[in-house]
Amino acid sequence: MKIQIAGPGCPNCQMTERNVVDACAELDLGADISHVTNIGEILELGVMRTPAVVLDGEVLISGRVPSVAELRDILERKHA
Repeated sequence: MKIQIAGPGCPNCQMTERNVVDACAELDLGADISHVTNIGEILELGVMRTPAVVLDGEVLISGRVPSVAELRDILERKHA
């Protein structure tokens, strides 16, 4: 499972990344987590608003910071 956080590195992007890491830890989920900060790469992912969470190439959340609980629910559904 590859999870990308797309955003320039602002506080909201950092919070999103922290929440993704926490959600994966709670689920004991071994995911490849990375942060994409290059605007060209962000656009290639199909992201129009940051912060965004991209799971295996699919933009799941865009333009807001998701909670750990919301991320946990999404990851449980996608991982099942």
